[in-house]
Amino acid sequence: MTILLEGMKLIGAGAATIALAGAAIGIGNVFNSLIQSVARNPSLAKQLFGYAILGFALTEAIALFALMMAFLILFVF
Repeated sequence: MTILLEGMKLIGAGAATIALAGAAIGIGNVFNSLIQSVARNPSLAKQLFGYAILGFALTEAIALFALMMAFLILFVF
């Protein structure tokens, strides 16, 4: 019975880490948009960089929550 439980924990933690791939795609989209926007209007580079850092932080927060859930599944339950 305990082997089955361990296997289920590993599968659950692996499923929780799928969100990390989505966060990586999101971060790529944020900086892709920054590069395109600065290429179109270089005079707004400083303002756009601030928005990009905000988008990066929010997207990275989702990744950290997903990683925290994976670790909780592995080591707490």
